[in-house]
Amino acid sequence: MILLENSIMKLEYNPATDILDVKYPDLFGYLLPEIRHSIDTLLETVISYDVKKVLLDSRETIVSIKPEESTDVSVYMASGLANTRLQKLARLQSADTEVEGRAEENFHLIKKSLKLTYELKIFSDKDKAMAWLTL
Repeated sequence: MILLENSIMKLEYNPATDILDVKYPDLFGYLLPEIRHSIDTLLETVISYDVKKVLLDSRETIVSIKPEESTDVSVYMASGLANTRLQKLARLQSADTEVEGRAEENFHLIKKSLKLTYELKIFSDKDKAMAWLTL
């Protein structure tokens, strides 16, 4: 069931698998306040539905902000999710090498600097990500 769909983010929840499918937003500077609000909505959804698994789809994400702003968005989301009962987050990587390079840097920074309460893995294949989430 679709819980949220707007120009920033799409949240689709499957109660049978307890997986929240999230279309990661495009990152443009002028959208940063709305992106933070959408992340807050994502966090509220994870808490309200007591979601244990998230599939974060960033395959088509466009990033046109400074690296430090991208890091801020990633850390904001990761730290917010650490305050939920989330157990697993699978991220589908972007085909854009520049976007993915930034994401990898953010991934390593998050794993090093935050005490994550959930497992975090990156996948290039949606079927493999779904298989891992349903283990």
